[in-house]
Amino acid sequence: MRNAQAIPIREIPLLPAEEFCAAVLEAIQHEARLAALFCAPAFGELRLFAILAEDRLGVLHALSAPAGHAYPSLTPDCPQAHLFEREIWETWGVTPLGHPWLKPVRFPKLDLRGQAITGPDVGLAKFMEAQGEAAHEVAVGPVHAGIIEPGHFRFLCHGEDVLHLEISLGYQHRGVERAILGEPGGGPGPRFMHYMQTLAGDTTIGHATAACQSLEALSGCRVPAGALTLRAIALELERLANHAGDLGALAMDVGFLPSSSFLGRIRGDFLNMTAKLCGSRFGRGLVKPGGTGFDLDKSRAEAVLAHLAQVFPQAMESVELLWSTPSVVSRFERTGAVSHVDALALGLVGVAARACDLEIDVRQDYPVGAYAFSHVPVAVAQTGDVAGRAFVRHMELLHSEKFLTEHLTHLPANAGANEDFAAPVGNLAPEHLSVSLVEGWRGEICHVALTDATGRFAAYKVVDPSFHNWAGLAMALRNQQISDFPICNKSFNLSYCGHDL
Repeated sequence: MRNAQAIPIREIPLLPAEEFCAAVLEAIQHEARLAALFCAPAFGELRLFAILAEDRLGVLHALSAPAGHAYPSLTPDCPQAHLFEREIWETWGVTPLGHPWLKPVRFPKLDLRGQAITGPDVGLAKFMEAQGEAAHEVAVGPVHAGIIEPGHFRFLCHGEDVLHLEISLGYQHRGVERAILGEPGGGPGPRFMHYMQTLAGDTTIGHATAACQSLEALSGCRVPAGALTLRAIALELERLANHAGDLGALAMDVGFLPSSSFLGRIRGDFLNMTAKLCGSRFGRGLVKPGGTGFDLDKSRAEAVLAHLAQVFPQAMESVELLWSTPSVVSRFERTGAVSHVDALALGLVGVAARACDLEIDVRQDYPVGAYAFSHVPVAVAQTGDVAGRAFVRHMELLHSEKFLTEHLTHLPANAGANEDFAAPVGNLAPEHLSVSLVEGWRGEICHVALTDATGRFAAYKVVDPSFHNWAGLAMALRNQQISDFPICNKSFNLSYCGHDL
């Protein structure tokens, strides 16, 4: 199947669990990626579903198997499955036999059917231990000193060197996926887009776009070209704001205040450009099923373009100041490196993957909407360290600015003709599955929706890019000094709430 396409669930191959696992592993060996692995009810039974991404061909593959009580674990041969399998075990009680480190992910009290989760390991976190004369542990969180969301970091150290970093999240018990299914009639309900826009507040446009693409694929809705253009403009503004903010935060973590101060202010300028489009700095209400909640007329496009032309050179000057300062470059280089091999094995996505010389980007590999007609170069680095992740952000700022300038200058012919630029979304196709991918500023966002016989949601699975990338942060800290954690953490800048769904 293709991105933002719906297919009948009956057409998805249903294999015995052993054959299902063998097929997934074979696909991974042939350069496919595990975009999603989850359990969902279908035709009266609980099934395993795997969504495999074949990036070079721009093709997605769906496989299924009866879940039963257990199945052979994929993780020993496919490390990128480890967190998915722990989630399946925790939520549904389906055991991946042979999983090397089975432990809770989010500690939920209810499964997606609303039934209580019980067992000896519910609510417990078991951590690795280090032994030896100079070995010690450093525990940070889950309550932090600032406004950061809850997350626990357990460092196993030998002196100042980190042997292993263990990350435990899921303290918020948000239950968003369960809430979507619990809406009146089974969803999508009146609060559906509210949930989508708040999955990760700094990725409002990315998640809202992925959600709308799911509904539009399932309903056969054709979105107006102008709305597709406005969605892409908003997505690139979201990328500009967050990349500028991250580079400023990296400057702060190495004590370089000029770039930190300038980029912190400039992030606000980019957010204000989104506010000019819809009245919300984070883009709330801009993306809606069938199109957008606002049209983009020529006068507002010119206002955003003028603001961009004023602010962007200041951003570039501040970023280039980082690279021209030897003490900053020395601190960035060779810090928190993740190898190309490890990035591939862990299934990293987005900036973290591209910094490890993995040329993957939904805008190139699975283009839909405005991206189907506009090429955005893929920015990559080879070092996999903090410097590599900062460099990728720098290049993506340049590419996004070029994209925005082009599309704000050449608006569709009918731009400004309607107050509500959206097509009607009809009933969802019954017993269908849709996969929607969007390249958010952190990386690949994946939404998978399954409908039941009445055309309501039977399951809705969200995979935020952070879900793939937290393991990359743990690998980046190995054999680093513990004082490197703040800068490594900021160079990934992963989402706690996007993980805790």
